[in-house]
Amino acid sequence: MIDDVHLAAWVAFLRAHAAVLRRLERELEAECDLPLTWYDVLVQLESAPNHRLRMQQLAKAVLLSKSRISRLVEAMDQAGLLRREACPEDKRGAEVVLTRQGVARLHTAAPTHLRGIQEHFGRHLTTPEAKTLAEALDRVGAALG
Repeated sequence: MIDDVHLAAWVAFLRAHAAVLRRLERELEAECDLPLTWYDVLVQLESAPNHRLRMQQLAKAVLLSKSRISRLVEAMDQAGLLRREACPEDKRGAEVVLTRQGVARLHTAAPTHLRGIQEHFGRHLTTPEAKTLAEALDRVGAALG
């Protein structure tokens, strides 16, 4: 059974996470006309080798279901931010590739997003608190694989 301290930490984490994400989403939409999920996809693709990921890799990286990532990729493809290509190793599979327009859109939106992270999250933590929080959450994530 979970004790009160750990349950309170869980509830505080959920509330803070939801509040910060809502604020970041609103700011990206208002200032950059870019949904937060699109931003996340662009970040994952930019950091991937050759700016490309298999569909299932991308879905796992952005924590979305296969059907949701398919719809998201289709919309972002139509917007010119990425494109789908046949996987060279497996012709049945598809890869998602970041376009130059996608890179430009990401770089335009990044200052807004990073400013929001600092304003709505980072400034409320001291450096030692941020380090402790990162270590604790990394430990939780590592334990779950």
